[in-house]
Amino acid sequence: MTVLVITGTGTEIGKTIVTAAVAATARGRSVAVLKPAQTGVAPGEHGDADEVARLAGVVTAVELARFPEPLAPATAARRAGMTPVRPRDVAEAAEKLAAEHDLVLIEGAGGLLVRFDDDGGTLADAARLIGAPVLVVAPAGLGTLNATALTTEALRARGLECAGVVVGSWPAEAGLAARCNLTDLPESAGAPLLGAVPEGAGSMEPADFRRLAPSWLAPVLGGSWTG
Repeated sequence: MTVLVITGTGTEIGKTIVTAAVAATARGRSVAVLKPAQTGVAPGEHGDADEVARLAGVVTAVELARFPEPLAPATAARRAGMTPVRPRDVAEAAEKLAAEHDLVLIEGAGGLLVRFDDDGGTLADAARLIGAPVLVVAPAGLGTLNATALTTEALRARGLECAGVVVGSWPAEAGLAARCNLTDLPESAGAPLLGAVPEGAGSMEPADFRRLAPSWLAPVLGGSWTG
């Protein structure tokens, strides 16, 4: 696996922290993190790729575009009068990074089918151009089974490989729904559950984050998590 695309069933569910955990677990490998479209962040402010680098350590962090309003990339680009990011741009950037790194992680914005441009280009289109598997980040609680099933169904409909599912924010005191979802998510997704990142992991000291990250992810992602 040279390139891994990381998407979510929605926004604010832990994609960036999961991306950082995957990067931190790739010990001994050179890692690049590509954020195609960063929205809702002003020039000079800390973005998602910067946060991955802060938590994971030595990674190459790359943004293709930054739009000031916290909207879908196509909408944010249009309102800012800026050139949107297109799937081909993402694929070309990933290919260049893959030539120089052992692992390239591409973190999307929002969900799989959020539009990058007014032609309807999405992260799924970029993944198809690259031929990369897609890791789905999902929340722990009620509603996640349906949203995850819809996302993985959309992947399969496009001939894309779902590498698996990671719970982006596992609560310190998990309720009944969350506990049951650990069992039910693989069946709903039609893909393996590959980890659960604890709630609040992003506020850890970077050294602690790097030390603990392998315990949150399954062996296929380089970790030791077994559920």
